[in-house]
Amino acid sequence: MSTTETDIEVGEAKTARMPRRSRTSGIDRALQVLDHLQKQGRPTTAYEIARAVGAPLSTIYVIVDDLVDKEMLDRKDGGLLWLGPRLYHYGLSYARSLDLLEVAVHEMHQLAHRSGETVQICGRDGDNMVVLAMEEGSDHFQVTSRVGTRTPLNWTASGRLLVGHLSEAERLELFGRSATASPTGRAETDKELLASAAAAALEQGLSIQAGESDFSVACVAAPIRDSQGACRATVSIVVPDVKIKQKDPDLVALVKESARRIETRLGWHRPD
Repeated sequence: MSTTETDIEVGEAKTARMPRRSRTSGIDRALQVLDHLQKQGRPTTAYEIARAVGAPLSTIYVIVDDLVDKEMLDRKDGGLLWLGPRLYHYGLSYARSLDLLEVAVHEMHQLAHRSGETVQICGRDGDNMVVLAMEEGSDHFQVTSRVGTRTPLNWTASGRLLVGHLSEAERLELFGRSATASPTGRAETDKELLASAAAAALEQGLSIQAGESDFSVACVAAPIRDSQGACRATVSIVVPDVKIKQKDPDLVALVKESARRIETRLGWHRPD
């Protein structure tokens, strides 16, 4: 083999081992921008984003301009930035591919009709519970959480169910890191109590909370568990807290039946 060929091979080997720094850095920065906007839940400025993610303002300007050109971001009046329409289309395509969400949304409509109340399908996003789908009830009761709303796991009935299948060490670490006080001041923040309550709720197949996230608002939630017993999502009924113990209709029975139907349609077995 000639010296030239050897040099080429050595050069190619070094190149293969070298990290693609600029590309990876650009993707990571773009994700930081999108993640920050999602977490904030409102339009913000490039300056605020740069401070929040710890990036040079000049870098954020370049990334933001590129994302706006590609409709991943939308620039509003005053230069405020928000998530763009292209992300919505991606989200729709992703949602259509999810058997769980498709089945759960169908059951959600049925449960809203049977109960006459607002029904939500919720999932986990890191340290938060996120509303994946929602149908409002027939009365005029207004629920502040909408589709896409993220709430700390320790504030909600669904939040505890979603982590109930984790090991005790994982639950303790998660709640120790993420549990925060709620606006009403009634949400539990003690990590040991939360870890224990999460496991117990999943074991019972039911979680009920009232007034912890919002005043005078109660939630009755049941887990949607896969064949391994992990809580993949929840179905819940959100009502004024005065209805939490009503028996006509029986909210607890309705929400547990809905969760079981979802699991059955997906071919999952929920252990009794």
